[in-house]
Parts: sequence; C-alpha cells; structure tokens
Amino acid sequence: MARGSWRRARRLDERLTVQPSYALVGVLRIPQGQASPARIISRRVAIALVALLAGAITVYVDRDGYHDSQGDSLSFLDCVYYSAVTLSTTGYGDITPVSEAARAANVLIITPLRIAFLILLVGTTLEVVTETSRQALKIQRWRSRVRNHTVVIGYGTKGKTAISAMLGDEVVPGEIVVVDTEQAALERAAAAGLVTVHGDATKSDVLRLAGAQHAASIIVAASRDDTAALVTLTAREISPKAQIVASIREAENQHLLEQSGADSVVVSSETAGRLLGLATTTPSVVQMIEDLLTPDAGLAIAEREVEPSEIGGSPRHLRDIVLGVVRGGQLLRIGAPEVDAIEANDRLLYIRNTGH
Repeated sequence: MARGSWRRARRLDERLTVQPSYALVGVLRIPQGQASPARIISRRVAIALVALLAGAITVYVDRDGYHDSQGDSLSFLDCVYYSAVTLSTTGYGDITPVSEAARAANVLIITPLRIAFLILLVGTTLEVVTETSRQALKIQRWRSRVRNHTVVIGYGTKGKTAISAMLGDEVVPGEIVVVDTEQAALERAAAAGLVTVHGDATKSDVLRLAGAQHAASIIVAASRDDTAALVTLTAREISPKAQIVASIREAENQHLLEQSGADSVVVSSETAGRLLGLATTTPSVVQMIEDLLTPDAGLAIAEREVEPSEIGGSPRHLRDIVLGVVRGGQLLRIGAPEVDAIEANDRLLYIRNTGH
C-alpha cells in the first residue's frame, strides 16, 4: 500500500496541530517553577498594598481637589483612607469614620481583612485564568522554538528508566517530551520537569504536537509490541531523519519494528532473561552491567570524539578502556581489523569513570 493510501486508510486526525495555543492547554503542558501557597498569597498582598499606596499618593498630590464631610483639608491618612475604601469597592456608606483613630483602624485592620476576603473569593478564578493565559503563551513560544529534542512515547517503567538515564547523562529535562494517554503518568512526568503531551502517539498529529518532526531522537517505550510498531511507523513517516529507538517484549517482533523504521530495537524480555541467567552463576557480572548502565554513579558507557593526538593510533593503547569505534554511523568492535588505526572522524565508545 502506498504511503499516501495508508495515511488515508488510517484516517488520521490532522486538526490538533492547527489549534490555537489556548485550545492546547491541558493537552500540551510546559513545566514551570512551583511556588508555595504562602508565597503566592504574600505576593498578592504586597501587590494590593502597592496599589493602595499608589492610590493614596495620587489623591495626596491633588488633595486640594477633595474635601470631606467636615469641610476640613485632607491629611495623608485621609488620602490613604479614601484610597482604601475606593480600591476595595466599598464606596461610601451611611456609617463614615470621622475621627483619626477610627480611620486608622479602618485602614490597618478592616481593609486588610477585606483584601484577604477578596483574595479568597476571587483569587482562585483569577489564578485559573492567569494560568491558562500563561500556559498558552508558553506553548506558543515552545512550539516555535523546539528543535533537536527527544520524544519519549510512554512513561511507564521503561520510559521512566530511559529518561532517568538521559538525565543522569546531563540531558536538560526541558529537552524531553513525554507522550502518554494516562493522565497520572503525565502528572508524574510534569513533576519531574518534563514537557508532556496527552494523546495517542499512533496519531501523527499528536507526534507533531510533541515536535517529533524536529526531534533528534524518538524513544518508543509502549506497553504493547503492536502499538510500538504502529508508533514507530508513524514517527518514521513524519520524522525521516530522527534516531528512533524502540523497545519490545518479544524477539519475534524485532523485524517488524526494523521494517517500520526503528534504528535500534531493544528486546526487553530477552535482555532481562540474559541478566537472570547470568545472576545465577556470575552475579558480579550483573552488578557490573548495572553499574555501566547507571550513568550517575561508578562507571558508565559513554561516547566521545577522537582527540588529535589519538589519530593513527590503536584504540587498545589509549588511556580509556575503548569498547568500540563508531565510523560512518556504524559500530565496529574493538577486535575488528578496520579499527587498528583510529581515523579523524571516528567516535570512541569507552568506559567512563563518573567520579562519584
């Protein structure tokens, strides 16, 4: 089936990415710093007090244009009182404080209580509106700037572990986008500072919303092999140049993922089985493998460029323990005759001491 026919047969929803930013709030979520409730309330009270002071100064500058019911000229306290009852929308009632002490009590006690009441009554609604506007602006800016990031499909055990490894390798959380259908999983991802997209990754519009067309790499960590194959096929169609790594449960499905466009396929059941087998006879080997796969402690497998002084030499004689050489995008084992001499454009796969 031709690619265009396959696309029409699947009836993909192409309407999501053309939605305005405010319509995507709740679907696409950009992480932001969290402030404590006490800090939020303190900031609101401070803003209210600044507004009160600004109003009082404004009235005081033009105090000759005002008069009170007693016909006396206005003091600064009178101006503060006038500003307080005006900004709080209280207006002028049938009971009006006339003494200095009464007006001071109104400013220092009644007005702060009135402001606190307004915060409790209106604050939640204003916060929701403000948060929606803020998220819409952040979504618009993010969509226009996102490039060379990593899209992770699924935030289950495999996806979460993959992201932990990336973060341990000093990848910025904001450069990782998680796509999942489970809201609880997305909440955990957002709490970790990751960008999240709520939707089905088998739909091309959801992947476009995650910026897959501009991604450097895409990790497919779906819970089902058939879902992984369909996601990989969709991802490869919209992102021909991205590095796609997929995880599956059964080895018999590996060729399906490769035909769908995956650059690398990890068979989780076989990998776990090998480790279990090794653990029965040589548990220290399993411990060493776990150490190598944990980038934030002990030893780690890393990749680096060749230094000018290393060109022409043998990778066996370097200060680092070299496991292989990446040449022309292909991995060559250390024992291959082609890597007896290091070339300028090679990259070395080596064991790095994290120093922790």
